Amino acid sequence: MKTLWQHCHVATMTNGKYSIIEDAAMVTAGSLIEWVGPRSQAPTADYAQVHDLQGAWVTPGLIDCHTHTVFGGNRSGEFEQRLEGVSYAEIAAKGGGIASTVRATRAASEDELFLSAEKRLRSLLRDGVTTVEIKSGYGLDLANERKMLRVARRLGEALPVSVRATCLAAHALPPEYKDRADDYIEHICSQMLPALAAEGLVDAVDAFCEYLAFSPEQVERVFKVAQQLGLPVKLHAEQLSSLHGSSLAARYHALSADHLEFMTEEDAIAMAAAGTVAVLLPGAFYFLRETQLPPMDALRKHGVKIAIASDLNPGTSPALSVRLMLNMACTLFRMTPEEALAGATQHAATALGLGETHGSLEVGKVADFVAWQIDRPADLAYWLGGELDKRVVRHGVDVTV
Repeated sequence: MKTLWQHCHVATMTNGKYSIIEDAAMVTAGSLIEWVGPRSQAPTADYAQVHDLQGAWVTPGLIDCHTHTVFGGNRSGEFEQRLEGVSYAEIAAKGGGIASTVRATRAASEDELFLSAEKRLRSLLRDGVTTVEIKSGYGLDLANERKMLRVARRLGEALPVSVRATCLAAHALPPEYKDRADDYIEHICSQMLPALAAEGLVDAVDAFCEYLAFSPEQVERVFKVAQQLGLPVKLHAEQLSSLHGSSLAARYHALSADHLEFMTEEDAIAMAAAGTVAVLLPGAFYFLRETQLPPMDALRKHGVKIAIASDLNPGTSPALSVRLMLNMACTLFRMTPEEALAGATQHAATALGLGETHGSLEVGKVADFVAWQIDRPADLAYWLGGELDKRVVRHGVDVTV
């Protein structure tokens, strides 16, 4: 079944640019794009449907390539405490911080986690998101990591969104492994990853390489097992200090290295050579009132692809809007609106291993797009909050929520 979408302007987002087609049209056949170009050149056919997009600007569907959407509990109380002068160390000493999220996630049933995550994910979908990555990492044992990943799979089945599930068991040290980080890494490598991969619950493997989490040597053990299981890797790296985790990620041809405030130019060179995407997370930068900027000049100089994501999580980035992240990327990281939009479309797709099928409006790619009633593409990074009038299409079907 072929469908014609016309009377629009298209920002195809090829080659990391707007790549604009004025007065455009697009033909979809089932879930794929069959043709895109000037309306005057649209192929003549017996279309099953013809849609007038009323002069809208059409972009690829937004892709949120780094989220922790599934979790139990709520840490707004800690947010309030910190603003009242209580230190993070004091909060953690009383059982707060990530430990509180782990407890709440372990205590929640799969259905409870699904219902709470569904609400958050619907907020992203109303913002124009058609593909999202969801990490585990608050279960920290086999049963609860499995529970989180099962919820991620269910969300992709229940909602009009493509979900990539990432195992982040190496996120933090669970309480039962206190002072035994090597033993926990061994448990991940010998028990958790093989079991979860065998159950088809994992699309990629992530870890947190940081002085308060896991060392490069421990992360490398996880990466080697992921490699043996045929799973691509990603890495939380250089958020709080420089451990050259991004260079480690590059050596393993990681899909992405994420955060990166403290990365060096040498890390950027390694990532460029490996094709590893830099995923910047302005929500966490803002929420933590960070002052160390990612090395934008080095990333640009060496041609590292830059993606933008929400990092939706309960502790450091309770962000429910990718469009807000586009604005933050522009205002905080001095990215252009064009760079930011490429970061939430084409480069975000590459960061999920989906660059051949998603992220730009090209023949043969999946027909995921948004028709925005805006004046120009820069509006997506310009407007703060609220919902922009739009029409969301996923796999060639109108799914506006």
